[in-house]
Amino acid sequence: MNLFERYFNQDCIAGAREHLECNSIDLIVTDPPYGIDGDTLHKHYNRNESLVVDGYVEVSEEKYAEFSQQWICEAERVLSPGGSIYIISGYTNLPHILNALKATSLLEQNHLIWKYNFGVYTTQKYVSSHYHILYYYKPPRDRVTFNTFSRYGSREKTEMGGSKLYQDLEDVWVINRNYKPGQKKNKNALPVDLLIKILQYSSAPGDVVADFFLGGFSTARVAKGLNRAAVGFEINRNGFKYHKKIVHDLDWGDLIDSVPHGENDLPENQGKAWSDSEKQNLLARYAELSKQPGSKGAVIDQLQEEFGRGYWAIQRMLKLLES
Repeated sequence: MNLFERYFNQDCIAGAREHLECNSIDLIVTDPPYGIDGDTLHKHYNRNESLVVDGYVEVSEEKYAEFSQQWICEAERVLSPGGSIYIISGYTNLPHILNALKATSLLEQNHLIWKYNFGVYTTQKYVSSHYHILYYYKPPRDRVTFNTFSRYGSREKTEMGGSKLYQDLEDVWVINRNYKPGQKKNKNALPVDLLIKILQYSSAPGDVVADFFLGGFSTARVAKGLNRAAVGFEINRNGFKYHKKIVHDLDWGDLIDSVPHGENDLPENQGKAWSDSEKQNLLARYAELSKQPGSKGAVIDQLQEEFGRGYWAIQRMLKLLES
């Protein structure tokens, strides 16, 4: 596995043209500038601004459309066929980003919503406490990496009895921001848990992960912690120097033991047609097990194991046979 980290203290548009070859990146995860006077965000949050790394570089509203077109065009160029990109954006400049994506060959896979804590407090409108996550890919679709069972198996349950996998795959994510009282920090940093989730589903060990706007190097930190090669750009000289050293000193793979690990535990007969003998045996076993103490749910669970079928496949066939 060829692991490396390459970070550049320069504008991502010029930097990508200079340093990144076409079709060389497996996954891009990035959080572009706000375009909403992001250097004044401290007025909306209760935090000690002296602990925030100085030098945040904003993009003006007038230039945001052109800026988005230029960097997204470079992202399209460097992504490998089947490569994915996740763009985290607020709603103010979302149309510019969507228009820029539409002008490329990249195709939408999901439009996700990230619900977070520490929303901007308001008194005359609803509190803004979400971001958009635009998940796109570079054709062809059959080469896209999506590791469905990388975090949870199909039979793992929540405390309420629901499917952990289904819950994790829903397109609204509730993930709190990382709270770092008394610590030096970037203007705005993505939560480690959010980045872990993206990288687990959309990349594999040894893949090359890029972030066009490194900021606090959160993407690079998670990429390195999960044994992915890390590449990125950051124009803020102060932030680049401070965060690069921290990430550079981390050990490769240091997050692997702390993240969820699933396995493909789909029933062996899922999707296969039922034979007449299987149908007869199912009905007979259901009648037999139903006479024993226990709930109907326990009976279905037992039948799942015996027949190598999913919960709903068993339920549907029993309903059909009993009708």
